[in-house]
Parts: sequence; structure tokens; C-alpha cells
Amino acid sequence: MTEARGPLAGLRILDLTRLLPGPVATMHLADLGAEVIKIEDTGAGDYARAMGPGERTAGGKGAAGDSLFFRMVNRNKKSLRLDLKQAAGVEAFMRLAADADVIFESFRPGVVDKLGIGYETVRAVNPRIVYCAITGYGQTGPWAELAGHDINYLATAGLLDQIGSHDGTTSGPPAIPNLQIGDLLGGALTPLLGVLAAVIGAKATGLGSHVDVAMTDAVLAHTIFPLVTTQVFGQPMPRGADLLTGGVPCYGVYRTADDRYLAVGALEPKFWQALCAAIERPDLAPFGLAMGSEGRRVKGELAAVLAARPLADWEPVFAAADCCVTPILRMDEAIRHPQMLAREMVVEVGGTRQFAPPFKLSAWPWAAASPAPAAGADSEAVLKAAGYTEAEIARLRDSGVI
Repeated sequence: MTEARGPLAGLRILDLTRLLPGPVATMHLADLGAEVIKIEDTGAGDYARAMGPGERTAGGKGAAGDSLFFRMVNRNKKSLRLDLKQAAGVEAFMRLAADADVIFESFRPGVVDKLGIGYETVRAVNPRIVYCAITGYGQTGPWAELAGHDINYLATAGLLDQIGSHDGTTSGPPAIPNLQIGDLLGGALTPLLGVLAAVIGAKATGLGSHVDVAMTDAVLAHTIFPLVTTQVFGQPMPRGADLLTGGVPCYGVYRTADDRYLAVGALEPKFWQALCAAIERPDLAPFGLAMGSEGRRVKGELAAVLAARPLADWEPVFAAADCCVTPILRMDEAIRHPQMLAREMVVEVGGTRQFAPPFKLSAWPWAAASPAPAAGADSEAVLKAAGYTEAEIARLRDSGVI
């Protein structure tokens, strides 16, 4: 692994998480210079290694067979395989935890306590530990023990009900976004806020914290507009009919002649007026925020105008007008867009194209990254750093602990 560089250099993190939310959170921390030790069991390990297409070719730094998905969310980490169902595995974990700053886990509530590595146990040997638990519904409440995935968290938080279309009369069915909002907003970014705040507090006071993150809570806490309309009208607006979901002419999705689409976000009057001027329909200028029958009429007229020409014709028109109208790009187009190229948002790490960190720190330019590790690739190095001798490591390997 490359030498740690970044504002979080010196921060040691033990990562017990799997799949998407926790690994993305710890990857962001690793990108910022933290030492992240990914701890997997000695069986299947992180299920993400075998999830989705795009196996790693043999001969690379990582193990053959790791999925593209796994490689995209586990760069800059070390890997330790550890059987926590054996006493020697728990002992090894606790030795590492005594010198760690942060622990991430994403098991159901109570699992880490049953394993003997829960927050109270670790805190007894390391009072400054920040211990983050990422779950669907949190550590408390009647649903705390329930299993779930992103779609369930969005549904429970009232967000999925708001995603979909409206034909002017009735709402269509809820639509599933291909951005895992609960997993990523709730399970990756929200933990970072809590963890980094707790780390700062621990450095100031010497006292760590248990950080309880429910992905459903995080989604609910950001459904601002549905809560506004619920408080005003007693319930949210129908799906696809609110201010920012397609309920007004100036904010919505419109088809072009070649079955491509434009995203119209001309909310402010100056942008809507510029749009109307660009399409030579100044008569529509007073009605950008119209709702009801008038709003449906204006949306229909705007839709007819935009549907008369292909996307390629409209792109220069709206680029010149600067009125918050942009083409809806496919992913293959998005990663080749001049803006994304200028921002260097797509990078290659170990032969795998992936996204760069979504932040630029002037004092800490992002350094070259190391690829996602093969399972257990750093087991010996991590244990040696924790004080294990070669003979002790050999015994752990022979007994299947690592």
C-alpha cells in the first residue's frame, strides 16, 4: 500500500463492514489518508467480492475473481482475514482495537456484543474509541432487528412514495432510483459526519463515542419538501406533482424528437424567462410556476415545442441561454463529459476505472491510490505491527484464525 498521505494520516480504522454503505464510508476516509484495515471472516468474507460483473483478471495485485463493484469501493485499504468466532481471533481484534481510533460495523444490533467485540468491551481497553454502527433501522425501536435493503429504507422514510411520474391527473407507480440513496446518503455519508465529529471530540477530551446510524433516519431527515407539504396540507403532494418533482412547468423532464430527454430546472423567474426567449415562446413567461389546469396547459405546450427537435439541436440553444436546461446523459456520456474530464472525476486505480473523491482539498492533492486488496493480503503485516511474532502468526494461520 502507498504511504498514507492526507489530513487524516495517523487515524487508524478497523472496518468490519461489507457490501456498499460502510465500505464507501471507509474508502472516503482512506482517500483522506486514514489507515483502514478491512477485516473479513475466513469464509466468504465481504460478499461484494463476488457481486456483479467484471472479474479482476488473474495476475493483478488483487485476487482473481474480485468483482468490479468490490474494486470500486475498497481502494487504499489493507485486508485482514480473521475468524471472530474463535477466541484467538477475538484476542487479535481486541489487540488491534486497543490502538485504533475508529471501528465501523454493520451487523444487526447485538451481534458484535455476542462476538465479544462490542462497544463497551472495546471502550474498557480504549476509552477514546469511536465505534460506529451502521444499520437499516438503528439500535433501538421495534424494527431494530429487521433485515432490509435500500428500497426498504426509502419506502419506510416516505421517500419512495415521492419518486415517480404524474400524467396531470394521476400518479404513476413509485420508481426505484439507480442511486442507492439510503445506502449512500444514509449509510456512507451520514456516518462520516458523526464519526469525524466524534473523533474531534475524542482528541479534545480523550472520550470516544458510540455512533448509532440508521439509514432510514438519515433518509427521513433529508426529505425536506415532503415534510413541508405535509405540514401545510396534512399530507405530501401526489407523486410527481410537487414543486421539485414535476408539478410545475419550469422544473421537470421533457422528451425530444429523438426520444432523448432534457432536464429543465428553470425555477427562478430570470431562468424561466431566458428559456422562453430561447424557444421563442415569450407568451409562456408568466407561467413557470403555474399549477393546476394552467400548469398542465403550459407543460403541454413546452413539451410540444421541445419534442419537435432532437437533443443535438437543443443543446447549443440552451447552452447559450444559460437557463438551467441540460441534456439527460447516459452514464457512458456522463463520464466523457468535458466537465467531468476537467474535474478529473474518473480515474484508473490498478487497471480499474472508478470515481475520484468528490472533494478537492487545496492543501492535500489526491495522491495515487492503491487497488482494493485481495482477501487477507495484509494479514501478516497488520498482525506484526500489532506485536505478533512470526511463530504466533503461523499458529493463527494453522488454526484457521487468519
